[in-house]
This record gives sequence, structure tokens and C-alpha cells, in this order.
Amino acid sequence: MLDESLLDAPDALARADRRGLLRGAAEAGARVRTAARHAAEAGIAELKPEGRPRSVLIAGPGTAATGVADLVSALAGATAPVTRLAPTGVAPAAGALRWALPGWAGSVDLLLIATTDGSEPGLALLAEQAYRRGCTVVAVAPQHSPLSEAVDGTHGLVVPMATAPHEMYEETQAASPGALWALFTPLLALLDRVGVLEAPPETLAKVADRLDATAERCGPAIATYSNPAKTLAAELADSLPLIWTEGAGAAPAGRRFAAVLAELAGRPALVAELPEALPAHGVLLAGALAAGADPEDFFRDRVAEQQALRARVVLLRDRPAGGLTAAPAARELALSHDTPISELEPEEGTELESIAELLAVTDFAAIYLALTASRAQA
Repeated sequence: MLDESLLDAPDALARADRRGLLRGAAEAGARVRTAARHAAEAGIAELKPEGRPRSVLIAGPGTAATGVADLVSALAGATAPVTRLAPTGVAPAAGALRWALPGWAGSVDLLLIATTDGSEPGLALLAEQAYRRGCTVVAVAPQHSPLSEAVDGTHGLVVPMATAPHEMYEETQAASPGALWALFTPLLALLDRVGVLEAPPETLAKVADRLDATAERCGPAIATYSNPAKTLAAELADSLPLIWTEGAGAAPAGRRFAAVLAELAGRPALVAELPEALPAHGVLLAGALAAGADPEDFFRDRVAEQQALRARVVLLRDRPAGGLTAAPAARELALSHDTPISELEPEEGTELESIAELLAVTDFAAIYLALTASRAQA
């Protein structure tokens, strides 16, 4: 259950936010600027690559590293194939995780390591393996971490992860917006330098500005009726979100939204890209999850009994290729089954700015769901 009264009580939200999630979301723009400065200080701007890498390999644990790999893959497009190296192991613990290079990886490939921890022996072993194979290795990890010391100088280049002052004594939340941008920004600067994608310093500055502007619109002091993140959180109360995305940039934003909803708010969500989402999720709109299901339960005790989940479509849109859009068909399908629909579409700007806005709004929404749900349970 969501305590909607808490959404418009900034002081209560602050007390409920013991993990500093709202502060991390508000500081996303500042984190981009700090991370870009760290990348420049590490010498990325002075690199003189001999050509584009044949492929980009990305390794790292947790939601942030997974999101980074997904975003890089979407932005790189057909320029270079991007492969996420998934970890193996008996437990999701730093000491238990292991990574392995594919058999074809060699001197023309680029290995990127992204971690908010830096104590994973498996990542240090991966960097050593890549060094022996001749792969170029670049890592973004906490400063003075075991991984940084293992990679720096001998095996590759290390960019210290940008941290906020309050994180110096706190463990970085892997699913937090700050963690994503701290890892993502230096890799954007690097991949721009080697010609895989376009993210020059002026674009990163615009991304930081867009994140700041979105944080102003979505912050805890802004009332729900004019706050897109609070509005989305309220709409998703007691709902199963069916996240439908359209556009190359919206797809990774939707997948991250589903991951953050699960990790931070403990909420399930299903995600799919249009137009394939329509046949994939269409049956869900006509079954037990439909908004009009079980009309006989009008007289049930809504206080004593927990309300059943009902599907709600969340449509995240970027600029679709060629101007073709399946959004009208999506709206028609949802409304024909009496299923409510929420829509988010970023303002005009570069592709990275649009992605940043979608990520920021959905991150704030997931955080509001997490805070109001935890308060309601308490």
C-alpha cells in the first residue's frame, strides 16, 4: 500500500529516506560534472586512439553496471558491438563473483570495468586476463580500492568513481541514480574519444543541466499535481506496471525502471519494447490483472483486505526511428481493456539529454514508491 499523504510531506519524506535516495537523485547532475572532471584528470581527453575498437566488453556487478552496459549498447548502435560480461558464482558477494572473457577477445577489443565496490577479486583477475590477451582495459571504481590498485598503470587506465561527500562514510547504493551516473559518465567520455559514440564535453554539460532541471520538477518540495515523478508513483500504487518503451533511448530507461522498482521499492514490473509489447502483454490486459477484472468484488472489505494488483501501462517514449510510432495502437489496446496508461516523453534535446530525463523521472518515481511503501508498512 502507498501512503499518498506522505508524497506531499517533504519533512516526512526526508525522515523516511534513511538511505539518502532522494539526495542521490537530486545530485545526479552534480555527479555528472564531477565524473567528467575525474575523466579529464585521468587523461581520457588526451588519449590518441589508433582507431575504433572492434567490440566493447563491459563487466561489473549490480544494477548500476547492468544499466551502464545497456545504455552504452543503445548509444553505440551499429558502430561497435557491445557485450555485457555477466558474472557467475555461488552468491552475489564481491568475493564469490567471477567474470571471463569470450574466447575471441583480443588486442582489438576494449574492456570496460564498472563497479561501485572495487573489492571484487574476480574483476582484478578479469583485468589481468585481458592484459595478457592484449585488450585495452579501462576501469571506473572507487579510489584506492583493490581493483583500482590492481589495474592502474600496469594493466590499464583507472578513473576514480565520483562520490558525494555523504558517501565517504556510507556504502554506495548500487541502484541509486548517483551510482549510475558516476560509472556511466567517464565511460561516455572515453567512448566519445575512441569514436564509438558522441558524447563531447558540451553534451555532458547539457546532460548535467537536464538532470538538474528534472530534479527541480521532481523534488520532494514540489506538489504531486505538478510533479511528474510523484504523479507516476501515485498512479502506480497497487498496480503492476507494464512498461512499454519506444525509441532506442527509452528501451534501456524502461529496463532500468523495472530493475530499480524491484531493488529499491520491492515492486514487480514487466517491460517490453513497442510494437512487440502489444502481443506480448496483450493477454495480461484481458486476464485477472485487467482493471475491470472481478466486478463481483465491489462490496468486498477494502480496509481489511489487501487490494489486488491491476495492470497499468507506463509508456516511455523517445524519438522513434523514421517517425513511425506504435503509441496510438498502444493507447487503443490499453483503453479497450479499461487499463489506465501513464505516458512520459522527454523535452527536445540531444539523445543523451532525452535519456537522462527519462532516467531521472523514473528514478524519482521509484524512490517515492519505496519511501511511501516503507512508511505505510511501518
